[in-house]
Amino acid sequence: MTDAPRRPGPWDPKPDAGPVPQAATSAGRQPEADKGQSLPWALLSTLLLGGLIWWLTGSWVIVVALIFGLLVHEYGHVLAMNRLGMGPAKIYIIPFLGGLAKAQRNPKSEWDGVLVSLAGPAFGLLAAAPFFGLWQITGQAAWLDGVFAIAMINLINLAPAPPLDGSKALGPVLARIHPTLEWAALLATGAAVVWWGLTNGSFLFAAFLGIALIGHLRRGKWRPYGRPLTWGEAGMSALLFLAVAAACAAVAVGAILPMGDAGLIGGMGQAGRALGVVQ
Repeated sequence: MTDAPRRPGPWDPKPDAGPVPQAATSAGRQPEADKGQSLPWALLSTLLLGGLIWWLTGSWVIVVALIFGLLVHEYGHVLAMNRLGMGPAKIYIIPFLGGLAKAQRNPKSEWDGVLVSLAGPAFGLLAAAPFFGLWQITGQAAWLDGVFAIAMINLINLAPAPPLDGSKALGPVLARIHPTLEWAALLATGAAVVWWGLTNGSFLFAAFLGIALIGHLRRGKWRPYGRPLTWGEAGMSALLFLAVAAACAAVAVGAILPMGDAGLIGGMGQAGRALGVVQ
């Protein structure tokens, strides 16, 4: 007995129109493979991103932590993409916004897409280890700010809103139950982002995510992947999503507990001020 195909979700791109005609390529040759971001542009993009982080936080530790954490996070996606036959994948640094792991082809199934999406936050947590080690050696709380920043950037990426990883990891699970759940998650996340941006001044990220949400809504109701999730894969995807989210939260809590005498609340306040999230 096989699962009946489910209806597509709200942020699904339209299906490909078919293979590219031979005449569309130059002299019948196959399109060239993606060569990745050029080194000068990658360095400039990294400097621009680091400059924005410095302007927002005033901490060189957080600048290094977020950029290092971003690279490790994206490399986790690259490893999964290559392992699942989607490579060779490349990493791109986007000025002022973050990073992107780009595959050469779509995943064969939504299950592969879930694995690729969760590989980034799961692998990205490894970037916190050097900063935690430096705190143990030096006793300086600034290194814990770096641990907290890395944990939070991976946790935020699990939000179920395009283009964040959570939309590809949790979105298919919600759509497997009912497409309306995807709509609900999308609208709830959009409202939360607008509120967050208005209350703490993070207008650039809020505007970027809001534009991405609108763009995905306008694309139609088709998924780019092949086979949809089975019920068993949907359950496993939900468990993996919760496990990765719990790991990110645990690392964040482990970083903020030693930060202040007021315990968890005091540590969260100190970490938030270091990241520019709270005043």
